[in-house]
Amino acid sequence: MQSKVENPRKRGGKPKGSPKTGGRQAGTPNKATGAARLAFAAFVDNNADKLQEWLDAIATNDKHGPKVAFDCLMQVAEFHVPKLARTEVVGVEDEPVKHIHEHSFLD
Repeated sequence: MQSKVENPRKRGGKPKGSPKTGGRQAGTPNKATGAARLAFAAFVDNNADKLQEWLDAIATNDKHGPKVAFDCLMQVAEFHVPKLARTEVVGVEDEPVKHIHEHSFLD
């Protein structure tokens, strides 16, 4: 009969299933990401005229063309203006979607 070898990293700590404590609160922005976004936004703002020149050069280049210039612009825009999350509305088939408001001014 083999004896079970305990993983030394699993000794101590809190019991499995207990709630998380400590750390950042949900929704707290990451400071490094925020600083990087601000720096990138400042770079784009301070180089808007150059950015237009660069995009024009890419668009008129025989090797690249307007599609590549547009793709470059979209890649830059993702850092400056983040994409919105997609939301899916799900309901019962063949029935209208019911909107439930937490507070109603009509009550």
